[in-house]
Amino acid sequence: MKEVKCGCGHVNRDGTILCESCGKPVDLESTAKSNKLLDMRYDGSARRSQTYNKTIVDKIWNFFSSVKVGVWLIVLTLLASALGTVFPQEMYIPPTVTPAEFYGDEYGFLGQLYYELGFHNLFGSWWYMILVASIGISLVIASLDRFVPLYRALKKQGVTRHESFMKRQRLFSSTTIVNTDTELQQVKDKLKSRRYNVREENGNLLAEKGRFSRWGPYVNHVGLIIFLFGAMLRFVPGMYVDEVLWIREGETSVIPGTEGKYYLKNDQFIMEVYEKDKEEDVFEDAITRVGDGSVVKNYQSNVTLYERKGEIVHGAEPELEKVKDKEIKVNQPLKHDSYALYQVDYKLNELNKMKFSLIDKETEKSFGEIEVDLLDPETEYDLENGYKVVVSSYLPDFYFDDEGQPATKTRVPNNPAFVFKMISPEKPKGESSFVAIQQTIEPTEDNIYKMKFEGVETKNLTALTVRKDLTLWFLGIGGAIFMIGVIQGMYWNHRRIWFLRKGNEILIAAHTNKNWYGISNEFNILLKDTSLNIPEDQKDKE
Repeated sequence: MKEVKCGCGHVNRDGTILCESCGKPVDLESTAKSNKLLDMRYDGSARRSQTYNKTIVDKIWNFFSSVKVGVWLIVLTLLASALGTVFPQEMYIPPTVTPAEFYGDEYGFLGQLYYELGFHNLFGSWWYMILVASIGISLVIASLDRFVPLYRALKKQGVTRHESFMKRQRLFSSTTIVNTDTELQQVKDKLKSRRYNVREENGNLLAEKGRFSRWGPYVNHVGLIIFLFGAMLRFVPGMYVDEVLWIREGETSVIPGTEGKYYLKNDQFIMEVYEKDKEEDVFEDAITRVGDGSVVKNYQSNVTLYERKGEIVHGAEPELEKVKDKEIKVNQPLKHDSYALYQVDYKLNELNKMKFSLIDKETEKSFGEIEVDLLDPETEYDLENGYKVVVSSYLPDFYFDDEGQPATKTRVPNNPAFVFKMISPEKPKGESSFVAIQQTIEPTEDNIYKMKFEGVETKNLTALTVRKDLTLWFLGIGGAIFMIGVIQGMYWNHRRIWFLRKGNEILIAAHTNKNWYGISNEFNILLKDTSLNIPEDQKDKE
């Protein structure tokens, strides 16, 4: 970087507008006749983005250091976030349907387009992460581009300022007096009483207070960067979990998001209701409004938490060690090792097993009974003596598609249907029969045997939300730092007052980053009982 030496002896970086020490404009000759007030942003120090523009690194730096670019990135992110709330995100749709079906069926063409464009999983998409990361990069680069030169200028600022610097400040006055020492000493005492930090050099004064408020915006940026970092950490495995676990009574299932470390067994699901005849009158109105005369009083899951021991061996049953028993109720979660399981939903009487008998259609003679596990049906059931039943096809959630063909909506046994192949000594090649609830279809009418429905077994399901959030500390700390920066920059202001002796003349100039009315009024107190002229606002004379 080139360096420019000022007449005061201070060496400034190339691109500096005002000398960091005396405040003299670097290009004094071209500005000598100008009455325009000095640009005091960053005290005229050189910013990297305004100095370099040669390499690809410079161009990237200059791009992200632009405030306009940062604003546009925020606007694009807000627009994308708004679009992500038009329809429910994938995590909030029913677990029994696929996203491809749900959005098209529920919201038509717009829903299908919403799904195709990837807005159904917006906040985890790669391009949304790039937008968030770009905002963070913009904050870092824009802050460094402005913080470093401002810090350097404020640290190196001299007490004795150049005359041109004084005259081109917004607040300025000039007074010719005889006894300058007495006047300045009186003003100096008042400045200290007003909590100004006063520095003196060669009879000149620099009074300053509230410098820390200049760092408020940068503290804001630090808080935002930490907050954005915490938000992005939610997509790092192991840092954030928000899953729903549906588990049946008696079933043991791995807890999602725990990488197979923890398992949960649903020992029992309990639902209690208010009964109109037994509850107090205070519940009567609410109970009466329910069709069956009752409302849910409590629903809970009695569960057992297990921890897996040893490594995961595919195909082998995990070795589990009991951790604890817990009754999970609404707002009374099971908490363990940064995880929390909340009771959020339930489903009563889901089909679990169905029983069928193979019988002779004419004699109604039974040749055996099979029990089909609707969650994991066997492919073949041997009834001995040459009789067996083969499950050729299983449709857990049966319906006819647009082409009139049997299909299944989901893998949940809401409406199970089977294609059975019945093998007997008389029919060694087997007879086919399509069996659904209250529906049986045979390809031909000469079947000897049929499958007769004998009974059904149901189970209750409970839905538990699995939560783990190790990013809350980042979000909380980032938010707190951001608010500190807001308060720091909003309720204080940086004020500087210069007194320059020029023979029997005293030049007074002042600058503040905001609240010019306040610093103007303060001169009425500081210069009271003195012969010094109160600085005037030169903005209108510019």
